[in-house]
Amino acid sequence: MPQVSVHLDEKLRTTITSRDHQFFADEPVEAGGENTGPTPYDFLLASLGACTAMTLRLYAGRKGWDLRGVEAVLSHDRQHIKDCVDCSGDEPGPYIDRVSVSLTLDGDLDADQRARLLEIAGRCPVHRTLANRPKVDVTLA
Repeated sequence: MPQVSVHLDEKLRTTITSRDHQFFADEPVEAGGENTGPTPYDFLLASLGACTAMTLRLYAGRKGWDLRGVEAVLSHDRQHIKDCVDCSGDEPGPYIDRVSVSLTLDGDLDADQRARLLEIAGRCPVHRTLANRPKVDVTLA
């Protein structure tokens, strides 16, 4: 199972180590950080966007489709449940988190191929994990 290590450095800046890679997360100055790296939500959105693009590339490649590139633009916001028309009403808390993904597909693709790729985008592993409301276990080492 892949492991990621996170170490709190100064203020809110964290050093993240994953396999042979090291990078930083932080919060903007106005949120108490020093803006030395993307926020945790930036990383969450980046994970979903990267997984979506990779999934589409692999799927199109297996089908022999001319998908030359994928651009995914993602955003996250919170909406009051009372303002949410399509909520089931069983969401915890007064808010529902919403992630928006806008895809641009580059390639010689017909309408049916584009529609199928849009459908496949919702099946990437990170999307499935988020949609399944994963249980997160936190323990003291």
